[in-house]
Amino acid sequence: MAIKIYPNRIEFERYSLIIGCNGLFVSSNADLSNTSAYACLTFPDRTFGSAFQGTVAGYISGGFASEATPNRLNTIYKFPFAATTCGCSTGYNLTAGRSGPAGSSSSVSGYSSGGLGPPGLSTIDKFPFANNSAATSVGSLTLARQGAAGISSSTDGYAAGGYNSPFTTYNCLEKFPFSSDTSSRNIGSTYANVGFATGHNSFTNGYTAGGNLSYPPATYSCLAKFPFATEVGTTCIGSLNSIGSQGAGFSSSTTGYTTTIGNCLSSFPFATDASSTCVGSVPQQSGYNNGAAIGNSSTTDGYMSGGYISALSPQTITRIMKFSFSKPDTMTCIGGLVQSRSYAAGQQV
Repeated sequence: MAIKIYPNRIEFERYSLIIGCNGLFVSSNADLSNTSAYACLTFPDRTFGSAFQGTVAGYISGGFASEATPNRLNTIYKFPFAATTCGCSTGYNLTAGRSGPAGSSSSVSGYSSGGLGPPGLSTIDKFPFANNSAATSVGSLTLARQGAAGISSSTDGYAAGGYNSPFTTYNCLEKFPFSSDTSSRNIGSTYANVGFATGHNSFTNGYTAGGNLSYPPATYSCLAKFPFATEVGTTCIGSLNSIGSQGAGFSSSTTGYTTTIGNCLSSFPFATDASSTCVGSVPQQSGYNNGAAIGNSSTTDGYMSGGYISALSPQTITRIMKFSFSKPDTMTCIGGLVQSRSYAAGQQV
């Protein structure tokens, strides 16, 4: 079979592959404009890269240095996905120390939105992945708060829910563009007033899982979803099999994963609206449950960093855990942060 390659198409036998519709048209050579009789092999729009998965490194920004005597950090840490041995400071910082910011990622920059200083912060900080430059404030959330779920589409960052002193929970769903330095705007409501839910992303939808309805914590079991294509609030599509909050969230191209304060690693599919199931466990440290860890996602693996040990004298931890999206039942320790932290935001490139 002869194959001919042209600047705008590839011909084989009686057919041609032509770039179009964010993918490839399969057309007849007799009429290259007529594609209706053949398939259109569409692919997700990757113009801006994969917004929710990285191929190079994970980032951790802000957070607590100590859970017992909170010291809010402005440092940004980085660890490589290829050979993770430690998470080291990048040498640049957020505009202010903060705990509980929401993390979002474009293909070129990381974003940390809101957090607790104290007082509550509304600033949206942006830092470049390409060089060691300090983060700059590029806008603000409509409400100052911590514990919002950070979500990313290919073009926008989102902050869902959250709470502020004196522990008022919110239901706002906000959106800000990656293409320009602009404040966020409210585009809808979360299914309930909830803080410290985990955020997840498919190519077409954003998700939140669990969280706190109030403080002291009343945990929440809802898995909620909203589309990137239209500006509407979230709807509850299922429930967590293990109710909890302050977890770490991860996203593969097909599945969302979340941990809770317990030791279960739960997963739910993006293709259908369904409740989560427990697919693995999180190894415990010193016999206590872990909470407020940071989640990062590569194209093949999920990474859980830091967190705290829920004991009489809470302490933050340094370990970096990893599990494969193809085999989520096994999570192993692959390194450690040079400084322990919890309640930080996760980004990836």
